[in-house]
Amino acid sequence: MKINANSIKVGNVIEYQNNLWQVLKRNHVKPGKGGAYVQVEMKDIINGTKNNVRFISTQTIEKAHLESKKFQYQYMEGDDLIAMDMETFESFNFNQNLLHEQLPFLQDEMEITVEYCNDNSINIRLPEHITMSISETESVVKGQTATSSFKPAILENGVKIMVPQFITAEDKIVVRMEDLTYVERANK
Repeated sequence: MKINANSIKVGNVIEYQNNLWQVLKRNHVKPGKGGAYVQVEMKDIINGTKNNVRFISTQTIEKAHLESKKFQYQYMEGDDLIAMDMETFESFNFNQNLLHEQLPFLQDEMEITVEYCNDNSINIRLPEHITMSISETESVVKGQTATSSFKPAILENGVKIMVPQFITAEDKIVVRMEDLTYVERANK
């Protein structure tokens, strides 16, 4: 399906130079001189390389037709993850590389979405928000909690994330999967 460059959104999969690219960042730029353009950072779905491209605002881009299917993650077997189709209850193998940097957030029996293009699985998406425990963080210095500064913390899966000053070790927080950032403290 053809779309205008202005219609590109983060997360879209587009066909560019005979490859499938997932849009990571998008910025509409209107310089003082010349025409407006859309600056896009995207990642090749197959080999993971990144590319920055400028599209003229009026340029048409081919948006890939994706089909999504729900699965329930079961277990890992070598480099593959085994997931059960939520409709037919059949088990399927998917390469763990389809998860990219979200692999450490995969949890037993988690519902995942597998995206297909031309009957090939190209991406696995986890739920939008995931609750995780903090395993380690710096202690709070009195007086710092009044500011909106962030401090580093390590989640139970070993991933580093920035959290507000009031978060302590053993707290549960909600993490946004789109950009792996802190959302809020989880309800206990």
